[in-house]
Amino acid sequence: MTEAVFREVTADPRTQSVPLSHLSLEIGHLYAEDFDRGAARLREHFAHARPWVDAVAASAALDTGGKRLRMSTCFLIDDYFSRFSSPADVVPALLAEAERAGLAIDYLARESGCAEADGFPLARSVARRLVESPPPGSTGVRPPVAETGWLANGRRSPAPGGPAPDSRRKEAVPSVWRPPHETAARRHSVFLDAELWDDDGSHRTFSCSFLAAVWQLLRLGLLRHDGSPVLRPVLWDGGDFPRDWDDLPPLLQLNPAAAPFAAYRTCSLLPSRFLPVEHAVLVVLEQTDVDVDALRQVTERSAREGIALPDSIADRTSYVFYPGP
Repeated sequence: MTEAVFREVTADPRTQSVPLSHLSLEIGHLYAEDFDRGAARLREHFAHARPWVDAVAASAALDTGGKRLRMSTCFLIDDYFSRFSSPADVVPALLAEAERAGLAIDYLARESGCAEADGFPLARSVARRLVESPPPGSTGVRPPVAETGWLANGRRSPAPGGPAPDSRRKEAVPSVWRPPHETAARRHSVFLDAELWDDDGSHRTFSCSFLAAVWQLLRLGLLRHDGSPVLRPVLWDGGDFPRDWDDLPPLLQLNPAAAPFAAYRTCSLLPSRFLPVEHAVLVVLEQTDVDVDALRQVTERSAREGIALPDSIADRTSYVFYPGP
């Protein structure tokens, strides 16, 4: 007879861990207009991405603590800003062109799933975790990111007619123009002020850069809701793909033998036009207060595997930009 074992609920860890690969490699993120150009555009993309896959894998293998590289691939489809065609038409063509280039897509994600997944407002939950880094000399005149939807990587230029940055007077006085300044500048600044969303009072539309930041946090395994992982992969049953995007899981596992979706590090192979967007992604990551327990779990597990991870979440991401339309 099996003896019953009783345990207090508080004895169990509240934050669930997720399986982790060494690397999550994104081999594409295309817009509706890319798919409108048909198979030729997909073929062009994968032809550019293919030579980099082996190079990225070889580089990542150097940082596995001597273990065999666990790497999963993923592809993000933009169905958030434009609902085009249907999964039944798009996904088979996408997989066929990837296979033609000698590539395999382990996980397929919908960008709308980075905004809301399974009824959970994922993007809004990340927005509540934004913690602006006040640059030296800040006066608090500008409303916080939660009100404006704008996030900067340093000190903005003073607004004309506002209080001077170094003034102790409360009344408004004409400001002397002063250039913006990047907080972490190396002698010269590369200042960025990124729009994360717009809001008409009844509906909020998140920017591509903010949703891409959510995408990175998902791939790094750092997002939780009440301690549970969000956007869990759903294994594809091998059947036909649906006609409607809403009927396709936000994150679909295409390869049953794939390494875990989330990873210690991420790398994205993207056309060069994405560079400004991904700059904004890094600004968001640098100012996001991720779940402490999730971060601790990743840190402890990487230490057990002999893998050194940078403290900065943004530094756990990397990119390969290729020239193209």
